[in-house]
Amino acid sequence: MSEIIDVKTQQPASSRLQVMNFLNEIAEKYPRAISFASGRPAERFFDLQSSGEHISHFIQHFAETNRLGVDAAFNRLAQYGRTNGIINSLISRQIANDEKIDCNADQVIVTAGCQEAMDLCLTTLCPDPKDVVLARTPTYIGITGVADLNGIPLVPFECTRPEEFVTELRAATVRAENQGLRPRALYLIPDFDNPTGASLPRETREEIIEFCAAKEIVVLEDNPYGLFRFEEAPIPTMFTLDRRGCVIYLGTYSKTICPALRVGYAILPERLFGKKDRSILLMDQLSQAKSFGTVNTSQLAQAIVGGVLLKENFSLAKIVSRTTQFYRTNRDTLIAALGREFGSNGRKLQWNIPAGGFFLTVTLPFEFTDKEAEICARDYEVLVMPLAFFSLNDSKHRGVRLAFSNTTSEFISEGISRFRRFVNDHQPIPA
Repeated sequence: MSEIIDVKTQQPASSRLQVMNFLNEIAEKYPRAISFASGRPAERFFDLQSSGEHISHFIQHFAETNRLGVDAAFNRLAQYGRTNGIINSLISRQIANDEKIDCNADQVIVTAGCQEAMDLCLTTLCPDPKDVVLARTPTYIGITGVADLNGIPLVPFECTRPEEFVTELRAATVRAENQGLRPRALYLIPDFDNPTGASLPRETREEIIEFCAAKEIVVLEDNPYGLFRFEEAPIPTMFTLDRRGCVIYLGTYSKTICPALRVGYAILPERLFGKKDRSILLMDQLSQAKSFGTVNTSQLAQAIVGGVLLKENFSLAKIVSRTTQFYRTNRDTLIAALGREFGSNGRKLQWNIPAGGFFLTVTLPFEFTDKEAEICARDYEVLVMPLAFFSLNDSKHRGVRLAFSNTTSEFISEGISRFRRFVNDHQPIPA
């Protein structure tokens, strides 16, 4: 059974905070290594050259909306701005078109990337030392980093099959409560999870909502990869399925437009746990925390995003169509390479086939930690992420995460060939 990880007293927190430094150092030490470590969007689709055009497009809209002259609009854009953002209504229209999410501008707070949205939500929802966050392990390093840096304890639970999710979630909640702790939030990436690439079916999402609503646990639904679906019908977001007011939707334009913009957002339910005044209070608390943290999200960056949304008639479907096809081709190349290198040698590895996103995971017949990661990079010139880096307990030491987003078919094929040589050389000898 998983134990509570208290980030104030336990070593695992400091270990997690070293992960990104470790990977950056390895990448720098072994620049010839083919990397499957970084979950970055494909750089070939960035379009910074059009930023000026997007700003001009937004300025016209901004001037008309606020009854300003163009010069005055530019001056206001260059000033300190509204804490909650200036493109809130544009975001609400875009996610209505692309995600079928119904919300108004007052429910949106624009943040400096989704990372700030996570930080604001966790620190606001968990002000007391007894407040804790629930998270399935393995999970995204970004949320564990936010929790660790702010001294917010994490309660991990494992779940290998979707139908077990609520059972394990309930057990983790009871475990925390028995220790005198208060679960205040559940963090999830329901679509093409980082690191696993897995998705939650609709039935599981609905069960989670019912459980969390009854316990007044806020669900933080992080959805950076949802628009990159390769096959199967889209599953409604948890925010869309939520009729109880327990889901906060976290989004970003880092993957769809450009990471350097650092524009993300959080969308609050209109009635938090059925009460509008609670939602208003939470938004006020988030806004106040942001005002003392980053003051406001860069208005120039917001203008670029706003210009893109205006130009694209409030939908990113056309923009992501080319990238989605690219990511699907890379995924298919990776699956084929794994099958070619490991499928017929009598020591088959196990891997999943994600229906979208940037990642898949591979289970190995031996432990793969930071030590093996460095050997792999140094001696075999291929860099992969130990799944243990994403774990909140002592599990997942026999797995790796492979990112296929920011690479090419040629590098994928050669990289998996190198990885096969590493695996063969490190196979345990049968008794």
